[in-house]
Amino acid sequence: MAGNFVDYVKIWCASGKGGAGSSHLRREKFVPKGGPDGGDGGKGGDIVLVGNRNLWTLLHLRYTRHIKAEHGGNGSKQQSSGKSGEDSIIEVPLGTTVRNGETNEIIAEITEHGEKKIILPGGRGGLGNTNFKSSTFQTPRFAQPGEEGGELEAILELKILADVGLVGFPNAGKSTLLSVVSAAKPEIADYPFTTLSPNLGMVAYRRYQSFVMADIPGIIEGASDGKGLGIRFLKHIERNSVLLFIIPCDSPNIEEEYQILLHELEKYDSSLLYKERIVGISKADLLDEELEAELRSKLKLPCVLFSSISGKGLDELKDVIWKVLNG
Repeated sequence: MAGNFVDYVKIWCASGKGGAGSSHLRREKFVPKGGPDGGDGGKGGDIVLVGNRNLWTLLHLRYTRHIKAEHGGNGSKQQSSGKSGEDSIIEVPLGTTVRNGETNEIIAEITEHGEKKIILPGGRGGLGNTNFKSSTFQTPRFAQPGEEGGELEAILELKILADVGLVGFPNAGKSTLLSVVSAAKPEIADYPFTTLSPNLGMVAYRRYQSFVMADIPGIIEGASDGKGLGIRFLKHIERNSVLLFIIPCDSPNIEEEYQILLHELEKYDSSLLYKERIVGISKADLLDEELEAELRSKLKLPCVLFSSISGKGLDELKDVIWKVLNG
């Protein structure tokens, strides 16, 4: 599954060249000097990005190295315009950003289903000679050539769009939570960095409502400086509406762990601190009533205790998430 998650591809794109205008002169049996009647050339095809909510990764583009749009057709006699070149459509998941590979400038972002963005326009068609005639210049014998298409080395990068992003150290119980509250089946094991790529799950809520939860690979202290899995997956937190911090109840210092996670997010992008945050204390099945009461009395953080194994607190956690998501 990890190998199927692709969030970065580089593609060479070429838009279509515009068709040449026609310099044809009308010649018929009874109209020996009919004048210019050359049509315009057709427009070259564009390279167009289209959002598709049914796509979750850029896997379908992994082995696509070149994308070309069709050239425009040439104009012809009787003022017939050339056919416009067919656009080349690139379907991408929501949350995809396109950058210029040379300048690193952001060209477009796709965040909605069906949203279309032209990332490389095709060349304009050349004008036929009919466009150049006048009262003083009645027989122009020339036309415009078509405009050349463009070329672009495009970098496509996916930042997952989800309602809730799970943030926590490796082995905090993020993947287990996702597997219990949704149909997602992330790899789960009792060693660090089991999750090597983000996983998405649709969480069912009351009255047939739902929200999307994303399991982001574990953060460690120094992740923003490149340690562990580094910042490769921190970008996926940028577009989550709510951040759910998962800290196990057997952590040596829950509040310190929370502050470390906050610090790593701040170092990566300080704007992440303005997102709504919820703290979930996992593995609560390890606590009896006395230990739970003791833990709650020590914690200064507002939090929800839950267990993905026993199901304890999961309904309360969903209620809190739903309340925060809906203001």
